[in-house]
Amino acid sequence: MQEFHIRRFRGFTLTELAVVFTIISLLLAAGMYTLSAQTEQRNFEETRRRLEAARELLLGFAIVNGRLPCPARDNSAGDEVRIPDTPLTANSGKCQDSVPVEDYYGGVAGGVTGGLLPARSIGFQIVDANGFALDGYGNRIRYAVEKFVIDCAGPSSIPHFTYAPNMRTNGITCLPRDLLLCKSAAGVNGTPGATSCGAGGNVLTNKKVVVAVVYSIGKNGATGSGGIDEAANVNGDGVFVWHTPAPAGAANGEFDDQMTWIAVGELYGKLIAAGVLP
Repeated sequence: MQEFHIRRFRGFTLTELAVVFTIISLLLAAGMYTLSAQTEQRNFEETRRRLEAARELLLGFAIVNGRLPCPARDNSAGDEVRIPDTPLTANSGKCQDSVPVEDYYGGVAGGVTGGLLPARSIGFQIVDANGFALDGYGNRIRYAVEKFVIDCAGPSSIPHFTYAPNMRTNGITCLPRDLLLCKSAAGVNGTPGATSCGAGGNVLTNKKVVVAVVYSIGKNGATGSGGIDEAANVNGDGVFVWHTPAPAGAANGEFDDQMTWIAVGELYGKLIAAGVLP
């Protein structure tokens, strides 16, 4: 009689399957973390690139027009908000709308967010559906410009940096009065005419240096919820904060803003080299 031998196949135990699934989960998590880190780095670098491009376009605008542009507001379709030069009035050149609401340093007035990069005015190409410049995270790029001047050789009229006739008449001895960059928001003073970083070690740039600031509110897109340092960049005064990124548990809260700026010496140098200023 022929004998049939039945082979018994042994499967995986539940413990072995659990180990396999755990290993696969760890590999997937590691891959996702690596991909996320790479994406974050790309967005960070792209944001830096766009800020530098915006800075160059602002300087190019100044060479062509003899002045810096005013900021845009979120109801201006990406254009600067400014009283035009013609017809000439006492308010010509002011960064002001018809209400009138002035906007030099950003913030929110009447429910309208100011201090946005005037993408259409300067020719910035990466914009949203409403014409506003975007950073690498899809947030609108911000912009602030100095209104007041100090240390002019003679009597001066404002605005200076956003009105070409005043730039020529006031002269290149005029320096920015209020725009200031600090390392932390702790102890700063944003009062017009008396801006200060507080302690000397908190100063990032000296006063009378910065004429314009271009910045991103970062991945978190915070408008104050990230911490006091991020809040200082959207509160509408002339004091801005920049330092290396910080996590949510940091002393002054989360911080991931990126920033660049234009110094008064560079602006005057460009305009003199182009024959715009004497």
